[in-house]
Amino acid sequence: MISGNKKNMGDALGIEFKKFSRTEMIAEMPVNENTVQPFGILHGGASVALAETLASIGAWLNLTDDSKTAVGLEINANHIKAVRIGQKVKGIAKPIHRGAQTQVWETRIETESGKLVSISRCTLAIIQNKRA
Repeated sequence: MISGNKKNMGDALGIEFKKFSRTEMIAEMPVNENTVQPFGILHGGASVALAETLASIGAWLNLTDDSKTAVGLEINANHIKAVRIGQKVKGIAKPIHRGAQTQVWETRIETESGKLVSISRCTLAIIQNKRA
């Protein structure tokens, strides 16, 4: 289950979800004091956090068994373009593989004008949910 009213990293980074779907997840994130590195540009770690957040929720939406959940197993990212403070970025995640034990999602992070900022691939493990 998604955290509901509990605070999480997505809240701290200002992630705002635009689309929840089994085949596509979209969210925006501000480039602000919470998401930049010391030189005023988007931190690569914030981009990776956005990508894994989208992939994890997208994978979870594809589960048919409430006793299971999806957790990040591996993620890689290539950072292509710098984005300065005061802008927003948009993450678009789509599944590449949706299996019973693993899922693989690709996330493109783009500027407001659609230029590629970062691209990542996240592998998620489908595990038993300890809360179920």
